[in-house]
Amino acid sequence: MPTVVRLTTHVMTRWRHSCGPAWSRAGVLARDGRRRGFRGRAASTIDHVLPRSRGGANTWLNTVAACGGCNQPKGDRTPSEARTPLRTAPTVPTRAALSLLLMPASAPSPRWPHWELM
Repeated sequence: MPTVVRLTTHVMTRWRHSCGPAWSRAGVLARDGRRRGFRGRAASTIDHVLPRSRGGANTWLNTVAACGGCNQPKGDRTPSEARTPLRTAPTVPTRAALSLLLMPASAPSPRWPHWELM
């Protein structure tokens, strides 16, 4: 098994669309730092700003990190109707920012010190 792999060419790929990365639950949790969009504490699930029962979609701008305790009482109401304002407005992350947020943290191999400077 090699310890170092050198990239000799870089091939640009076309993305599915130009409006950012594909939406995912893991991506929403990573974007929001696993903090609730309503209260700022630890989050484990997502909540739709405009509920799906009222036409809301699984999009970056319509979902925020939440927990079951916040999500259940809100039900199928908007944040203003439930009197639970959002701390920050949801955004579409860049592909680069999302890939960094989703990448597991790891320490470099001790056998790589001379390759890190290249």
